[in-house]
Amino acid sequence: MNKGISIQVIKRLPRYYRFLTELEANGTDKISSTKLASVMSLTASQIRQDLNCFGGFGQQGYGYSVKNLRAEIGRILGLENVRGTILLGAGNLGRAIATHLNFEQMGFKLTAIFEKDPKLVGAMLRGIRVMSDDEIDGYISKNHVDTAILALPKDAVEKLINKLYSLGIRNYWNFSHYDIARRYSDVVVENVHLSDSLMTLCYRINDKEQ
Repeated sequence: MNKGISIQVIKRLPRYYRFLTELEANGTDKISSTKLASVMSLTASQIRQDLNCFGGFGQQGYGYSVKNLRAEIGRILGLENVRGTILLGAGNLGRAIATHLNFEQMGFKLTAIFEKDPKLVGAMLRGIRVMSDDEIDGYISKNHVDTAILALPKDAVEKLINKLYSLGIRNYWNFSHYDIARRYSDVVVENVHLSDSLMTLCYRINDKEQ
């Protein structure tokens, strides 16, 4: 585990990976920190500082091998460690998540989807039959699952989190506004607040118009 690396650097790694994937797909073999900075709207100094946290990877006078740097960042992110994942919530948000994300390329394998609404149970999403949330216990006890995606309202997560934790799930991609880490300090949580992002956009638009 890399100690002392700021969360800001960690959050930039997926962006590096995405841009390097596009560059490799376009046939780019090597790239300088200056050119990569231009593509990503960062500074060359920032890129060198970020990558030096993990060893650097560049060669003096050559720059970076796009293929190798992409592979190294993928390794740092742990994308090769495919984790069994369940999705809770098959409503509009859950359906969008299940349908549009390539989980396997991002280190996860979606294996089951659960929903409380009987009208949605039995539907097929991503080739997976949506199960009733009454089946969560039995499914997790028989399958290796360590990550849950929570596409549920805050009150629903509050009711379910004790069960999920007791079943051994310690990793959460959380779209609710429920603060899981406040209850369980040993979990890994990535909170996604769409409303926060939209309000940030609102601020930036207003600020630009001043």
